[in-house]
Amino acid sequence: MFYGVWNRCFMLNEIEEAILKMERTYASQVRDAEQIKVQGFVESIRNKKKMAFIVLKDITGKVQVTVEKGENEALDAAVDAITLDSVITVVGKAVENEYVKLGGVEVLAREITIESLAAPLPIDREEMKGHERSSIDQRIDYRWIDLRTEKNQVLFKAQTVLVNAMRAFLLNKGFMEIHTPKLIGAASESGADVFEVKYFDRKAYLAQSPQFYKQMAMAAGFERIFEVGPVFRAEKSFTNKHTTEFTGFDLEFSYIESFRDVMKLEEELLTYALGEIKEKCGEDIKRVYGIDVVVPDKPFPVVKLAELYAGLKEDYGYEVPEEEKGDLTTEAEHLSFEWAQKHFGSEFLFVTDYDAAKRAFYHMRDEKGVPQGYDLIWRGCEITTGAQREHRYDILKAQCDEKGLTEDVKFYLEFFKYGCPPHGGFGLGVDRLTMLLLGLTIKEAMFIFRGPNRLNP
Repeated sequence: MFYGVWNRCFMLNEIEEAILKMERTYASQVRDAEQIKVQGFVESIRNKKKMAFIVLKDITGKVQVTVEKGENEALDAAVDAITLDSVITVVGKAVENEYVKLGGVEVLAREITIESLAAPLPIDREEMKGHERSSIDQRIDYRWIDLRTEKNQVLFKAQTVLVNAMRAFLLNKGFMEIHTPKLIGAASESGADVFEVKYFDRKAYLAQSPQFYKQMAMAAGFERIFEVGPVFRAEKSFTNKHTTEFTGFDLEFSYIESFRDVMKLEEELLTYALGEIKEKCGEDIKRVYGIDVVVPDKPFPVVKLAELYAGLKEDYGYEVPEEEKGDLTTEAEHLSFEWAQKHFGSEFLFVTDYDAAKRAFYHMRDEKGVPQGYDLIWRGCEITTGAQREHRYDILKAQCDEKGLTEDVKFYLEFFKYGCPPHGGFGLGVDRLTMLLLGLTIKEAMFIFRGPNRLNP
């Protein structure tokens, strides 16, 4: 008798071991198979007297798991214990069923293992009958739960394609990827809006951009570089597009003849990336967000700032305050989307000829003192400030003196004393691009948002 019990235990252990060794099948790959193992979160469950229907979700999609009750006590007990968002492993047989909405296939469960039992959820991720959707700030408090939705997972799949496409585009053009310091000894832009940190016995700052180090790479003869990395801005802005930490996609390249070379590269980069998103994610974005991915035509329209203001006044009666004419106001930025579509049929608009007082000291200027740079506006929101940089030491130092920054950026000026080719570049915010692509706010478009009042989770 003892031998018989021991033998049954041995057989059970063999079965358990076989299940552990079984290859996992993703929801999107489930088709007819005698033995299949699927794993994921429980999105919904209908537990009836004789049958139970579970929708299991993994990163690739959803699959229906069907349980015939009354045949296996352990299976019935597992079904009765399952809660929404529990993580389960299901072993069973995949069969075709034309009545199943999820791809016409279901998994007939033989075994269910509850890997993790979920407590009642503290937020409502979607608006449901009798329940309003939790606010974005409540959802960020439990961001890991909020991220389980299909909308969020489509978002980050699209963002992955976006970054990979831009990286691939530049690698194909001979660019190198570098990784610059984020702890720096001097502010990298104007000296304001930086986070100060204690660095042993002195002060350091979190980098506002990799600008200085991108240009150091040009002085090093690297010629074409890019970087994807964190950027920090100590701005107390409470808008739907600002954040204190974001992911920047920056590039710089040498031997340009004009800032228009920079503009040309950027429009090629974005056109390629949006084409890749449309091809690989367009159907999912349309299904989940109801948005068509628009691949722009080249070249993007270009307008001088003064001409844009004149056009906005003529078309919409917009009058820019005199003291703000040298820069693009937020209201003009928003109006520029409709104006660009009306006059050029484009979602993109390059704006040039800003006032030198409104541009960074390292932007090259022409003989009239006009900065040789631009902003790129997409769907009424600025996504880039790009420029040809001043690479001539004496002129750069004079422009630095003009803004009272020479002492702060002494180390940066050294890059240009020993020879440096003409160069230019730009930076893009990956999170802002994602936000505009899908029609979201910045809080919704980031993995975890950081703002003046948000430092957790």
